[in-house]
Amino acid sequence: MARPRVLVIGLDGLEISIAQRLMAAGQMPALAELHRRAACFRLDHGSAQRTGLAWEHVASGLSPEAGRRWAAVEFDPASYQAWQEGARFTPWWTGLDRRVVVFDTPYVDLHRAPDTRGIVGWGAHDPGSLLTATPGGFLAEFKSRFGPYPASRWTYGMPFPSSADTQTMGESLCRALDLRSAAACWLATERFPDWDLFITVVGELHGAVEALWHGIDARHPFHGHPSAPAAERALVDVHRSLDRMVGQLMPSDGHTALIAFNPGGMGPNHSDVASMVLLPELLYRDAFGHPLLRVPSEWAASPGRVPILQDGAGWTAASKAWVPPVSAELLDWPRPGPLRTLVRRLPAPVKGALKGARAAVGDWRAHGGPRARQDLHWQPALRYRRHWPRMPAFALPSFYDGRIRLNLRGRERDGMIEPSRYQEACEAMTQMLGECRNPRTGEPAVDSIECADTRDPLALTGSEADLIVVWRGVVTALEHPRLGLVGPVPLRRTGGHTGRYGMACVLAPGLDPGDRGVRSAFDVAPTIVDLLGARPAGPMSGKSLL
Repeated sequence: MARPRVLVIGLDGLEISIAQRLMAAGQMPALAELHRRAACFRLDHGSAQRTGLAWEHVASGLSPEAGRRWAAVEFDPASYQAWQEGARFTPWWTGLDRRVVVFDTPYVDLHRAPDTRGIVGWGAHDPGSLLTATPGGFLAEFKSRFGPYPASRWTYGMPFPSSADTQTMGESLCRALDLRSAAACWLATERFPDWDLFITVVGELHGAVEALWHGIDARHPFHGHPSAPAAERALVDVHRSLDRMVGQLMPSDGHTALIAFNPGGMGPNHSDVASMVLLPELLYRDAFGHPLLRVPSEWAASPGRVPILQDGAGWTAASKAWVPPVSAELLDWPRPGPLRTLVRRLPAPVKGALKGARAAVGDWRAHGGPRARQDLHWQPALRYRRHWPRMPAFALPSFYDGRIRLNLRGRERDGMIEPSRYQEACEAMTQMLGECRNPRTGEPAVDSIECADTRDPLALTGSEADLIVVWRGVVTALEHPRLGLVGPVPLRRTGGHTGRYGMACVLAPGLDPGDRGVRSAFDVAPTIVDLLGARPAGPMSGKSLL
């Protein structure tokens, strides 16, 4: 008897409420057909959605608790450095006797899965890995056939408020998606046809939703902006391109199982400005009693309005005027000396290359291959880093909800808070944040605050925060009765990871179609193992949807 075959399509960035609207309008016929024929689940990622590591959870099969990793941003309490770190775990299928092919599956380190064939890091959104392909020589073969990823400018594109850039982003992502579809079909049917498990993840919609959400959400503050109609058209076009790819990949042989899914939902962005700018500034003022953030007087005069950058102005570049950057220490020598002075005088590109080479070599030696580690100095939050040793609490760089680290004695190098006062400090911070109002709405700016679930705060890992701040709605300014007005500053992205549920459609021989309700997002990986007719080779979080 032939082994079961399983095709997995990761629909990164798909928001089920938008997809349902487009399916009903006939804009996504392939997904509508799949939805009709498959067992369909809503996926609840829970608080793990705030880690930003959904695809690592899929690739590793582990929850944050099981893997002891709570964010992609790592913090070193000995040096007060923070950085974004890529894939950390061995893919769960490595221990199975199955032939596996991957295409742009995020957070898959092929050096940890030497028998896995395919390519990662070509055009994935937050790939968590460097561009790598196996077997040897395949990367050159793939590039000669399909070239470099054609829409890299728009993977993390921020075209707002330009209508022209918005249109260009949509067109570029659609072309990239069509090329991705051709590449996936070639991999699955011609280049590596003898697979038992084929996993491909589509990232174009992820970037489109984050950049263009205001075009499709009537409640968004910028839905009435002139760029919104172009944003809506672009989002619809990217959804249609994604649907074509699903239709081209959908198995027709009657014995190949298919899972098409997204672990979590999407929605308006609640976190970029609040977590990257406002929270770091609030904690700075609480520590020192004066501001570091400087915004134009006309913005501060209207705190209830959301400022808009001039057409063509980049958010990251503009943020340097609000929070001036400081020179990053690119190499951490044991003590100052002539060599460090020489390095500081080198041109910036040379220093950057030295830093990258040093990190790559160290990672290669430690783990048998390069690791995707990214600098975060573009984030305003990290520009407060030189002050962190003298602050009772500070905000770590974050792509999602606010993450506060207490400067705890015995844990941080220059800790100020005694462990015996840990709970008291958490409560005081919670009270201060609860006093913040959103000038745009008049409501509290904070929806909820999660405290670290640990009896020993000294044992927190580098990816954990003592407090996680969940923001209420779109927050571009904070008003505090003692610390004053913080902001406002312009939005960076209009969309984010605030949707309630992800989704999964499972099409398999003998499986009845229908709505199966809500299940955990961690149940997807065990379901794939189940469909393969195998047993997990190691610990996995969740259980099979079947």
